[in-house]
Amino acid sequence: MVRVAEVFKVPVVITEQVPKGEFFQATVPEILDRFATLPESQRFGPYPKTKFGMIIPEVETLLNQKDIQSVVLFGVESHICVVQTAMALLAGGKDVHVLSDGVSSINAEEVPIALARMRQAGASVTTSESLLYEMMGDASDSKFKPFAALMKEEKSNISESLKSLLGSTGTSV
Repeated sequence: MVRVAEVFKVPVVITEQVPKGEFFQATVPEILDRFATLPESQRFGPYPKTKFGMIIPEVETLLNQKDIQSVVLFGVESHICVVQTAMALLAGGKDVHVLSDGVSSINAEEVPIALARMRQAGASVTTSESLLYEMMGDASDSKFKPFAALMKEEKSNISESLKSLLGSTGTSV
């Protein structure tokens, strides 16, 4: 998702739950490395936070300044930080998309419950591939060629994420 943000020229915001605390860790290096390659105009954070949801003053300011109406959420913990963020964004009138293959939890059983709760509250729960093609819209767009190359590269990562989330039975979320 961070890689494709550059193709679509959309901002990426990272928050971290008390990254230097004794319970939580900072964003994984793989994501931070990708994040660092984004143009500065698209890169916001990482912002440390103590609040479980990510709607902290820095993020709220960014949403307002850039008049962002639609937000894509992915991260951990699905049943805590992601849910609280989704609920706050929905309460603020935002269009919220939650990536089912982009959220996780230390307790795997929590993920489908969190996804169902966000869907019931009005969030669109989808997969990263589905959302990205929706954003792309049309293969005649000039961004399609770099987008398609990136999607081809990331296909196995998406598949592995879904297998991990759904297991081999293909259970729906």
